[in-house]
Amino acid sequence: MKPDERSVGGPHLALTFDVDGFTNWIGSLGMLSPGPLSRGEFEHIGLRRVLALLREYQVQATFFVPGSTALAFPTAVGAIVEDGHEIGHHGWVHEPVARLSREQERSVLLRGLEALEGVLHVRPVGYRSPSWDNSPNTVRLLLEQGFEYDSSLMGNDVDPYWCRVGDSASQDEGFRWGTPVPLVELPVGWHLDDHPYFAHVEAPGVFNPGLRAPSSVLEIWRGELDFLCDVVKEGVLVFTFHPQLIGRGHLLGTLRAFLDAASARPTLRFTTCQQYVRAWRVGREPQLPSGI
Repeated sequence: MKPDERSVGGPHLALTFDVDGFTNWIGSLGMLSPGPLSRGEFEHIGLRRVLALLREYQVQATFFVPGSTALAFPTAVGAIVEDGHEIGHHGWVHEPVARLSREQERSVLLRGLEALEGVLHVRPVGYRSPSWDNSPNTVRLLLEQGFEYDSSLMGNDVDPYWCRVGDSASQDEGFRWGTPVPLVELPVGWHLDDHPYFAHVEAPGVFNPGLRAPSSVLEIWRGELDFLCDVVKEGVLVFTFHPQLIGRGHLLGTLRAFLDAASARPTLRFTTCQQYVRAWRVGREPQLPSGI
């Protein structure tokens, strides 16, 4: 089940990994004490285990890396490139960009790019906003820097769509659709992310109990695979994992079980985000979603 850049026909599965390291604790949560930072320190161990598992299953994936993570773990992150996986941009220090001004957001976007190019000698074509919360400026900034796709939004489940600029949402007036632009959105979903299920987080203004039984989550993930393969029969599911979580012993077993379930599907193909987007956009021009 190797990726196929020539066609987007049939069901596809994109495995993505957010290699946050220390950055989620520092940038999104503002937690600088040794306890939470030690959870980020586990990143290089979890990442090593994840890469070994992907080699075993001969699967290529996409890894979204904050610039600060690349600087903190150059050897561990370098192994991603050595194994032939795709690198995506994931901010500088996992800062929530919706809280930033346009110039601040441009600054952290460029700083992240500089770090990834400096450490990995890679300039990503894909972007994922920290905490999946783009600002009104994000799409224009990504276009300025030549990005081909974003993977942060949830306007579909198995079909990519064109990003827009100029959407207008108001409590007083009806929603106004913006203008589609040549940046592809590869949609995500919280239910396809390991973090809400497994990460126990207590921070100012934030509480996520986490610590779910993996079997219950695996049931949800398998259900999504069933829907894609048996009902829709084409498109792509984008799953999101975090090596500092999924790399723990019992959760690595859950990822293995998920890969077994996916591998048992004869029509399902694994793909990187870049491969799927480049095939999907052939012959298409930016337009609003059909059926609105």
